[in-house]
Amino acid sequence: MPQTVAQLTVEFLIANGIDNLYCLPGVQNDPFFDALYHRQDALRPIHTRHEQGAAYMALGAALATGEPQAFSIVPGPGFLNGCAALATAYALNAPVFALIGQIPSNAIGRRGGVLHEIEGQLETLQSLTKHADRVIDGDHAAEQLSTAWRAMLSERQRPAGLEVPADIWNREATFDPLDLRVDPPARLPADPGSIEEAARLIDQARRPLIAVGGGARDCGEEVARLARSISAGVVAHRTGHGVMPADDPLSIGLPQAHALWPDCDLVIGLGTRLMMQMQWGFDDDLKIVQVDVDPDMLDKFRPATVGIHADLTHALPDLNATIARSQPSRDEWRARIVELHEAPDHARDLAPQIEWLSAIREVMPEDGILVDEMTQIAYVSRIAYPVHRPRTYLSTGYQGTLGWGLAAGLGAAHARRDVPVVSINGDGGALFCIAELATARHHAIPLTVIVMKDDAYGNVRGFQRDRFDARYIASDLSSPDFVKLAESFGVRGVRAETPDELRRHLREAIAFDGPVVIEVPVGEFPSPWKHLHLPKVRG
Repeated sequence: MPQTVAQLTVEFLIANGIDNLYCLPGVQNDPFFDALYHRQDALRPIHTRHEQGAAYMALGAALATGEPQAFSIVPGPGFLNGCAALATAYALNAPVFALIGQIPSNAIGRRGGVLHEIEGQLETLQSLTKHADRVIDGDHAAEQLSTAWRAMLSERQRPAGLEVPADIWNREATFDPLDLRVDPPARLPADPGSIEEAARLIDQARRPLIAVGGGARDCGEEVARLARSISAGVVAHRTGHGVMPADDPLSIGLPQAHALWPDCDLVIGLGTRLMMQMQWGFDDDLKIVQVDVDPDMLDKFRPATVGIHADLTHALPDLNATIARSQPSRDEWRARIVELHEAPDHARDLAPQIEWLSAIREVMPEDGILVDEMTQIAYVSRIAYPVHRPRTYLSTGYQGTLGWGLAAGLGAAHARRDVPVVSINGDGGALFCIAELATARHHAIPLTVIVMKDDAYGNVRGFQRDRFDARYIASDLSSPDFVKLAESFGVRGVRAETPDELRRHLREAIAFDGPVVIEVPVGEFPSPWKHLHLPKVRG
């Protein structure tokens, strides 16, 4: 019996460690799913109610595990429905593999009105991924799969995609499943000369700070070792949370780092663009050591004094081994960092949001995963929710993708059934993917969805209140009863009107092996933005 491109693709995913395929089938991909039918023992289809749900689930699973994940959807409108998730995966450097259907190959570009036809699908896919290609026949399909997979995982990881025309799935493709595994790419070592130059700057510094981003998530021990050796505060913005445990006295948030910025003489950027810090201002007295696997990041906003193009898993141990054992006294600087760590100045201003966040933190174990959203509680969580381990705080990064939280949380909860996963949502964003409660019920995914209900796009309304003299427009909402809505899906729904009630319901939800929705009615909150968008104080 001849082998096909569809069979090749199934076996390729299995050979490269994919055991769950987040998906929504459709006619252009029918041969692929028919091939998958015979291999469900090794590759399970997790089907959703909307293409965005499938793509977000793959993203959430990738962020929670740090491992590649895959999704499959149909072309045209199906593909477009998944594009926001791909854009977010790109922003977050997530290894997500997109398998996109396509109309028959002889109809592409002919504007014939074929079902699901759109112009420029491949070009759009290329704009949202690190690498994208179209499978054109069975002879080259294995090579194209391998090339896309290798690109996804090399140096700076980002999503990759392949589109497969409907008629190509059944093309003959000869392959040996044992030859399909793509070896992980070698991690990029650091140049010894650059390491020595960076070490000299560190040894001379009196008031250093370390900024960590998502690129440092696998290097927590080495980051802590460096910070303690040189008495440097460690700050994370969004994706770097948990690299340095929040209870470490050298761990500080954005407002504390901003307070120290005018006096800092060296900033060490590890796997981060340093975008927020760049907005605070620079002058010639502030030196920059920046380490990133992407060379473009080393000069993105301001040229680094010493830029090291390397994987942090190589560079950080080398740097720690090279800095002088005897460092200059930084006792006064360390004392200032510890003082700010223990008494953040935003606690009083943002007390209403922090009260709810404290209820969540008290119940969640250290390895529990919180998925943020574009909502008032989640904005404050960036500076007021203590994160103790990497990959336990999932954020959209710079993309700011409203509505991602429920579906991305489902992916995280499906991939990490060993830990509690909680998704925080506003009632505006929650409805973007609310149909995926049916997916949660169908696949028995133990996600807890918290919906902060204020019957408004709360952030939009807050800006209208604070910046536009309360001229409210298009920010009010008529939201459903989320308890009854959850129950209509066969999902447990409860309501918490106080932080104590949230603690109790959250404990019960974590103990329950299935999805739970907790509605939290709230009013207006004080604006968090003066503590997040901090002004220039230098240069």
